Amino acid sequence: MAIREGVAWSTDLGGGTRVALVQAGTFRSDAGTLFGPVPRVMWQRLVVDEINAQGALLQALNCLLIETPAGRVLVETGIGERSDERTRERRDIQGSPILPALRTAGFDRGTVDVVALSHLHFDHAGGLLAADGSVAFPRARIAAQKAEWEFALGDNPRLQASYEQEELRLVEQAGWAGAVDGEAELLPGVTALRTGGHSGGHQAIVVRGRDRGLAFFGDLCMRPWSANPRWVTAFDDFPLTSVEVKATLFRRAVEEGWLVVLSHESETPVGRMVADRDRYRFEPM
Repeated sequence: MAIREGVAWSTDLGGGTRVALVQAGTFRSDAGTLFGPVPRVMWQRLVVDEINAQGALLQALNCLLIETPAGRVLVETGIGERSDERTRERRDIQGSPILPALRTAGFDRGTVDVVALSHLHFDHAGGLLAADGSVAFPRARIAAQKAEWEFALGDNPRLQASYEQEELRLVEQAGWAGAVDGEAELLPGVTALRTGGHSGGHQAIVVRGRDRGLAFFGDLCMRPWSANPRWVTAFDDFPLTSVEVKATLFRRAVEEGWLVVLSHESETPVGRMVADRDRYRFEPM
């Protein structure tokens, strides 16, 4: 089944490769945590219209459907449907999770060949399971980095807090079976690039069609202000790596003219990177 209408955004990259953006609901995160070491005086003007009384920002759960001549890739799965009511209230989870969102988009989950995850945090890997605990994408390979599974299921207490280990254990066997190690072609024209930074095994996904390319940098580039390589979140487990790899990736995005999709931006999630002196800025489409 080809990608249909009913998605947030879509584009044709040429040569039979199309990409569509599906927003699998929203949640809220603490603003100070999202901006990490960046002083409030530098970021508060950027969020004045969306910050709530509790100091939290609205975060979209952006997922990509990639249709290629070789098969179909879903990038990210959002939070999913298995959070209890207390967690839903605490995180202010709203909207349709990935499976009903895909149905609205006219996309059959049974036709997904690869589920590619930038990393295994709850808001990216939570939709690997359906509400009843069954595998959400029964025929798909789960393509996360081998190193990410090692971090996610390890016993480091600092890192354990970032993952829903009990949920990941339910898909652990399938996850290891489909894991990638470093740069890997998931399907012709769809490449995973290990980046590290936000998490130890974080990866970016690059899609190359006949006419142009597109990049999804995961949580290295979640909102427009993330285009400044020096702005990292308090969630980044390896922030110095984030700074370094963001600069490299964003330079490639400019040089190769990639479209860029932001992982958590609700209003202007698609655009391009533009060089701005020794930094970069995100220019929405």
